[in-house]
Parts: sequence; structure tokens; C-alpha cells
Amino acid sequence: MSLALAEAKYVRRDLIEHIVTEDDEPVDNLYSEKLQRMLTHSLYSSWTPPPDEDHPKKARKFLAAANVGIFFAVAEKPLVPDVFLSLDVAPHKDWYEKQHCTYFVWEFGKVPEVALEIVSNRKGKELTDKLKTYARWGIDYYVVYDPQKRLSKDVLCVYELGFGKRYRPRKDFMLPTLGLGLTLWQGVFEDHEDEWLRWLDAEGRLIQTGEERAAQAERRAAQAEQRAAHAETQASQETQRASNAEAELEKLRAELAQLKRSGAKKKNKT
Repeated sequence: MSLALAEAKYVRRDLIEHIVTEDDEPVDNLYSEKLQRMLTHSLYSSWTPPPDEDHPKKARKFLAAANVGIFFAVAEKPLVPDVFLSLDVAPHKDWYEKQHCTYFVWEFGKVPEVALEIVSNRKGKELTDKLKTYARWGIDYYVVYDPQKRLSKDVLCVYELGFGKRYRPRKDFMLPTLGLGLTLWQGVFEDHEDEWLRWLDAEGRLIQTGEERAAQAERRAAQAEQRAAHAETQASQETQRASNAEAELEKLRAELAQLKRSGAKKKNKT
């Protein structure tokens, strides 16, 4: 734990009464709002965090949130990433209380592992001030998604914290310690086709949204029903073939018996 975080851990509750944790200002466009929901919901729908080295068999909790402030220190202005991801934490059961209603670092005991910003204008300072602040506070991965290239020629930048709390870009867009990656995906989300930012798992496969998982489950159920119907049809056909074979055998036996009786009568006449 950094010295700054260790100091921030001990904050009297009365010192945060003046802090504004939420406001009524509309800050997102429709695309950003949908993307935030896709990025958070897909993690809860389809992602399992990598095991903790100290407790490999224990399932890990995580908190993924959109448009929630991260308060690093009482006297410091918070940052409000479009999405953040923090491992091994969970919201407090009394999350309406002031000290639990947002991400106070001293309450959660750690900073998030990922902060993600969606650029919508040139005023956000995502590649300058915010980048420096996230690095100073030890956020492992910082993602800047700039779909309209307002800040640079790069639509997607993924930074990993390195030596001296400096970010270095990752050209592969992977977040290796989390078993996650990011990619640009052209497709439909909530009836709207566009290019979207999507999570990948460690093998490079898309992490599915809840809708995609439901659709996949429906396809599998339909395929299982088709296989069952096919097997039933085959069984019925096999039964019919067996019945036909049995009837044919009985017919042949009857003909054979008739032939034997005819042969015996001929012998008796001679």
C-alpha cells in the first residue's frame, strides 16, 4: 500500500460531510451511456476474475461501475471515470450512507485496477491531467476510448502502470494481470448497430453480454431439441424397420412351412 493510500485510510467521517458525491448534471451522450452499460453488465454476466495467488480456490468479488466518482483524498477533487473495475471489493450494505455511497478509497481500502474514459469532447483532459492523476494514485490500467478521434489519431489507448508510476502504452490492448483485454467490435447492441468497445478474455474471445448469453442458450436449447427430435425420429424409424423385418421374417417362415407341407404331400402321393 502506498503512503498516500495508507494516510487516506484514516479519515474521520465528519470530514466528508461537505463532499458532493453526486449531482444532477447530464454528462453523457446516448452512445456513451449505452457503452458504459455494455461494459459493466458484460463483466457481471460473463466474466470470472482470475484466482488470487494466495487463495486460488476462493471466488473473487469485484465492483464494476459507471459514472461513479473515485475520491482519492478528502482535499483532492475526485475523478469520475466512465467505467472502473475494482477487484476484491463489494458495495457496503448501507450504501445510502454518505461514507458508502461512492468510491471513497479510504473506505474500500484500495484503488480500482482499471479506469476507463470515453472521450466525447476536447475538455476532459483524458490524455494529460487525468492520465497523470490515475498514475499518481496507482491505477494499474488506464483506458482512453476516443471513437471520434477528438484527442489523437488513436481510437483506443490502453496504458499499464510501470516503474516510477509512469504509464506505458500496451499495443495489444491487453490487461494481463486481470485476464482481460479490449477490442473494437462492429455489431448490434440493444437494437443499435455501431462500433463498440468490448472486453476480451485472456484467450482473446469476446466477453458476452447478458443478451448474447441468453441468445446462445436459446440456440443451444433449440439445437438440443432438434437432436432429441432427430433421435426420436431415428428410434421410431428403427422400430418400424424392426417391425417390418419381423413381419418379413414371419412371412418367410410361413412360406417355408407351406413349401415343406407341399413337398410332403407330393412324397405321399408317389
